[in-house]
Amino acid sequence: MSRQLHLGAFMRPISIHTGAWRYPGAASDANFNFPLIRRLAQRLEAAKFDAFFMADHLAVLNMPIDALKRSHTVTSFEPLTLLSALAMETERIGLIATASTTYDEPYHIARRFASLDHLSQGRAGWNVVTTGNPETSHNFGSEVHLAHETRYARAREFHEVVTGLWDSWADDAFVRDVESGVFFDPDKLHVLDHKGEFLSVRGPLNIARPVQGWPVIVQAGASEPGRQLAAETAEVIFGSADNLARGKAFYADVKGRMPALGRDPDSLKILPAAFVVVGDSDEEAWGKRAHLDSLVHYDSGIRSLSIALDYDVSGFDPDGPLPEIPESNASRSGRDRMVEAAKGKTIRQLAAKAGSYAGLSFVGTPQTIADGMEAWLEERGSDGFNIMFPWLPGGLDDFVDRVVPELQRRKLFRTEYEGTTLRDHLGLKRPANQFLAE
Repeated sequence: MSRQLHLGAFMRPISIHTGAWRYPGAASDANFNFPLIRRLAQRLEAAKFDAFFMADHLAVLNMPIDALKRSHTVTSFEPLTLLSALAMETERIGLIATASTTYDEPYHIARRFASLDHLSQGRAGWNVVTTGNPETSHNFGSEVHLAHETRYARAREFHEVVTGLWDSWADDAFVRDVESGVFFDPDKLHVLDHKGEFLSVRGPLNIARPVQGWPVIVQAGASEPGRQLAAETAEVIFGSADNLARGKAFYADVKGRMPALGRDPDSLKILPAAFVVVGDSDEEAWGKRAHLDSLVHYDSGIRSLSIALDYDVSGFDPDGPLPEIPESNASRSGRDRMVEAAKGKTIRQLAAKAGSYAGLSFVGTPQTIADGMEAWLEERGSDGFNIMFPWLPGGLDDFVDRVVPELQRRKLFRTEYEGTTLRDHLGLKRPANQFLAE
């Protein structure tokens, strides 16, 4: 095949499933166990994954203590710190971290990701998020969470500033001429001096241009503002389509916007999240999934549902239907997916779904899973997947040891890295400096 899958590994929380830490053989401390995370990253690299993807939360989830005490996501490493450590323990796998455009400053983000790109010799990626959790504002000096549209407008300007800061220096600016005593060529320095609607940043960045020019830009929004931001700026989309029909529609929509924006659709890779459970038979795999789902306590599930809806439904009859849910200022795409899933289901059933994993799943034998992934690739539903493992380390080991070889046998996935940077893995060009001649 001329096209092959790109595979990322979604690793924070270490498994998104609420019952993952309780599964037999699972490492219950996986979110905060660096020796384990290091081993997992090295296993993923040996399997030739494109990237290790580190999501993030800037607040403990807004749950009552009776529900919160059941969550394995209350503690985790800060992403840039963890990925900097993993950069020293790996050689090829990409390292993608989430960082917020709502609760951080562009200079911080530009400097941290440029540093990670240098430390990893060109393997950094920035997952650009606008932070949907309203609880986060309380940790950053505000009682009010920015409105959805405002967050995306700020994010667009934020991206412009960060990429402008990455282009502060030409690639050959640092001449380091010992004889003349000239360390850098001042003609190869650009001062950004940005003054916009939301941000004012003078620059320049006090670190050399990243190895990749820019770290790879990742984006995850599925709302209308999110899709437009992705079409304008993203190089990878962490998608959320839960079936092939929706995947194809999303793929066509976002990539269809790009030519009018002067962008090549092939310069964007769409990788929906995929929760994968492997078994010797389809029946065994579904049995594993059923047991995993049975470990979700209702207290946890109902709070996960409330968070997804940005509306507290814990006081309603568990065995009754979902009431009318108002529009949300949190993640609109997540809210809309759950409202749609509510048709014909009770709140108890929805809570079980929200507490387990409600998105795209591949459950079955390696052959069944490979069949499904191949269909998504061939029918332009995706360019690959961000794999979510059901529990750690066993779920990851199952995928690496059993599914990856099947994908490779079908020539759907690489057997060796063809380059050294994350851009190489994804087939993305290195961007030219906006301001300075190369």
